[in-house]
Amino acid sequence: MNKQKLLSSLPSVDEILKSEKGLQWQESFPRRYVLQAIREIIEHTRQLILKDEIKEISMEALLPEIQTKIEKLSSFSLKPVINATGVVIHTNLGRSVLSEEILENVKKVACGYSNLEYDLEKGQRGKRYSHIQRLLNEITGAESSLIVNNNAAAVFVCLTALAKGKEVIVSRGELVEIGGSFRVPDVMSASGAILREVGTTNKTHLHDYEKAINENTALLLKVHQSNFRTIGFTKQVEIEDLMTLRRKHNIPVMFDLGSGCLIDLKPYGVHIEPTVQDIVKSGCDIVTFSGDKLLGGPQGGIITGKTDLIERISKNPLMRAMRIDKLTLSAFEAVLMHYLDEEKAKREIPTLKMLLQNVNEIKARAKKIAMRLHKKIKEDIANIEVMADSSQSGGGALPEIEFKTFVVAIKPKKLSVNKLEERLRHGNPPIIARIKEDALIVDARTVMNRKIEALIKGIEGAFKQ
Repeated sequence: MNKQKLLSSLPSVDEILKSEKGLQWQESFPRRYVLQAIREIIEHTRQLILKDEIKEISMEALLPEIQTKIEKLSSFSLKPVINATGVVIHTNLGRSVLSEEILENVKKVACGYSNLEYDLEKGQRGKRYSHIQRLLNEITGAESSLIVNNNAAAVFVCLTALAKGKEVIVSRGELVEIGGSFRVPDVMSASGAILREVGTTNKTHLHDYEKAINENTALLLKVHQSNFRTIGFTKQVEIEDLMTLRRKHNIPVMFDLGSGCLIDLKPYGVHIEPTVQDIVKSGCDIVTFSGDKLLGGPQGGIITGKTDLIERISKNPLMRAMRIDKLTLSAFEAVLMHYLDEEKAKREIPTLKMLLQNVNEIKARAKKIAMRLHKKIKEDIANIEVMADSSQSGGGALPEIEFKTFVVAIKPKKLSVNKLEERLRHGNPPIIARIKEDALIVDARTVMNRKIEALIKGIEGAFKQ
């Protein structure tokens, strides 16, 4: 068949739309995407004919391609993935995972009306933060508290409300970048506070702070080195020492904790992460930390501290721009409920459960995955073995702590490991793994039991492409 006959035999858009399959698509998918897919596949086929790459054509042959295109156009961009990297608080993969129990509370609030800003006792308008203040105060020991949309916002609104136009003293060694190119000096500048850095990169003494205090000093700011460590010939001023200056000069102390841990991790070999409770107990006036890192909740920035200062911050106009919605609020309330019982928190909050799980449990899961893969993938296709390795917390928390783990190492024999990794990324659901020494590494720490079936199916499918 010559080109002209092939081109004339191409079905029209209207013909496909009126076909049985076309009518089904219009019932199941947005019409605009159905039209777009049909037009693109017809045009693509037209170009192939002109290049002599197609010798025959029929509408039936085009329908599967159109279907695939429609499904791709209609699929959500934000989608669930399987995290096989071993990085628990993976910033690029959404950080902390929420449990079914927490999501159930979100669902109950989201699918109807709620008392978000309504006081049921008084029958009048209420405040949205009242729903979590009692829990936060009880768990942290703080006098008062607030939540905004992330920790950078928490730091920003605190500095704006308490130190705009005035000096804030910070150690040079704590002028960190907190992720996404947001740096403490930049946040401070945007807030209107005046940075007064003291000490050196590796050493800052208490007398450095004291010499910098003047009549324009509004705050003494300490920033926890949550995403890096300085080792060797170093010295930093501890919060207890700063509190002596606070009492002597009556200048508030603010501590940006970054990660925000509510569980003592020392029994698990982690000695570098202070708990929020300990910092509050020191007398620190304002403490800020993330809700979606070590705390294990949704994205949010928590501010705890003295009632008078929290009141000043709550009245700042920025609070409305940075406030959290009812879905985040309902998730936080459910997460914080777990922390009323520390053992329950470690069992029920996925982030804590994954970080603190027994390494033998991880090994058993890795063996289960490997055994299932051995049944699906022959030895001449790939070498599959269970190996000891290490995982990381991620999310800018516990940067130098390595957690013992077990992984499934897959060495493909008939395609490159990079191609295998790419196919897994493009799968449904996408599987995100890492490559190490020419092997694809599936870390069992972050592969949930309910995801194993999909993981096996995805890996098997990647080899069959």
